[in-house]
This record gives sequence, structure tokens and C-alpha cells, in this order.
Amino acid sequence: MRDKNATQLITADAEGISLAAETLRAGGLVAVPTETVYGLAARADSAEAVERIYRAKGRPGFNPLIVHVRDAEQAARYVNFSEAAHRVADKAWPGPLTLVLPLREDADLAPAVTAGLPTAALRAPAHPVMRQLLDLLDFPLAAPSANRSGFISPTTAQHVLESLDGKIDLVLDGGIPCENGLESTILAIRPDGSWDELRPGPIDLAQLHDDVFGEEMRRGTGQGSIEAPGQLTSHYAPGKPVRLNVTQPRPDEFMIGLGEMPCDVNLSASGNLEEAAAGLYAALHLAAASAKSHIAFAPIAEKGIGKAINDRLRRASA
Repeated sequence: MRDKNATQLITADAEGISLAAETLRAGGLVAVPTETVYGLAARADSAEAVERIYRAKGRPGFNPLIVHVRDAEQAARYVNFSEAAHRVADKAWPGPLTLVLPLREDADLAPAVTAGLPTAALRAPAHPVMRQLLDLLDFPLAAPSANRSGFISPTTAQHVLESLDGKIDLVLDGGIPCENGLESTILAIRPDGSWDELRPGPIDLAQLHDDVFGEEMRRGTGQGSIEAPGQLTSHYAPGKPVRLNVTQPRPDEFMIGLGEMPCDVNLSASGNLEEAAAGLYAALHLAAASAKSHIAFAPIAEKGIGKAINDRLRRASA
């Protein structure tokens, strides 16, 4: 029997999604599966609900949140949605792409969502559970990853409970691990038309730009400050020292491999980087729970989604 204060785990069927919507309307916290990782959702228009996210995660107040919306039409209520942004959203939404755009003066969002910045980060997720939930609500959802701040992101309902049991109201169990396994790509589209990749992820921005505009992407210079989630130097940490680009592990290291090699867990025996990305956080959770005191990672090619994997690993090892 679960403690009365423990978080409720429910199946993400029609009844469960309806209960989640009711909980969110009342200002509660619900962990929801997305195609990237599980998100910790609260209504983005409520300062009290958003504050609960920060408290549950132990998240620093200067780190903004991603706002999840149904589509570009809903997004345009909160940010100045340029023609370029519309074209990108038409191509990439719903999906694992977050857009950082100038905040509207009349945006009805809790101030903590943007952490005082003049921009907001928005995404239209593709996962059917999150989409069904958003369809039941007349407000957007702030939803960072459903884990303690700075630690390993969750790709299963059990991962959420390991980190936040007793601190949130509900977990909607999607039944299978999140498909992409890495957080969304974050793109800032600047007023001058340049693009800044604030966080690498499943979307290849150079290819997206070529698909949408038929020309080479003009890169911005970055802003040098935290504009979006996932930019902290130390993040995604398993609580043990992490060593990268390892071919020969030490006896005290839990070895996470790629390709054909001896290891404790293999991200992809065939070396497939998409498969490796999908299993990355699950492997880190296993390594964190193991008896070995250190973690070692095989080399990951800096190409395609390997760029996003290496970004997470560098922050995990910082």
C-alpha cells in the first residue's frame, strides 16, 4: 500500500489523462511522457503552480522553463511569432524543437516561466499523451524534465518516481520509454534572421534551415547568458564521476559502450546513434544505481544526434 502522501502513478489512458487535466486545472503537478523525456507539467499561467515546479525540482530561479502548446496559433498568444518562425513551425511542429522568441507584452504567463527574460521558449510536442492533455486544457503547460534539477532526465515513469515520488501529484505512465530519449533541440530565431542553437537535440538545425529556406543557415553569435533550459555547465549528473572517450575501463568504472565492445551496458551494438540517444538516460540510471563508484563512456562520434549526446555527456561529467 502506497503512503497517502506518495505520488499517484496512473495509466495514460483516457481516464488517466482526464484526471491529469483536472489536477493541472487545480494547480497541481503532473509528470507526462513526451517524445523527448518525461516533463513535469503545471499550468504556465499560474505563478503558484509554476513555483511548485521550482520547489519540487530544486531548480534555480534563473533557469527558464519551456512552455508546451498545441500549435503555432496558441504559441502566438505568448510570443511575437515572426514569418520565419511560422515557416519553421510548419515544418518541425509537432516535434522535438523548442523555439525561443520575443515575449509579447500581454503574454499571460507566470513571470517565473521566463525567469525575467524578454524571450520565451515554446514547443508543440508530438507525443499523443501530451497532445491529448493539451487538447483538454485552455492554458499552456510549463514542463521541464521530471527529475531533480541537474540530475539524469527521466525516460520512464519509474525514473520519475525515483527522483520525485512524494513531491508531485501524478505520473502519467506512457507504458514505454520515451522515443527520442534526449531533450528537444532549442533554437533562438533572432530579429536579424540569424539562428542560435541554444541546446542540441534530435533536430538537425542546418538541415531544417535548408529544408525551410533552401539556403545555408546564418548563425548568430549567442547571448552569453542562460536563455533556455539545458545550458548550465553541470547538468544531467548521475551522482558519480564520469569519464568520457574511454576504450579501456578501470575496475571501478561502470562501462557504457557503443558498437561491438565489452561493457556493462551497450547503447547500440550496431553503433546506431539514434538508438544510442534513445537509451542514453536509461543507461545512466543503471550506472548510477550500480555498485561501481565511477562511470565510463565509449567515444561518441560528433555527428548527427551524436552532437547532442556529447553535449549531455560533457555536462554530466562537469
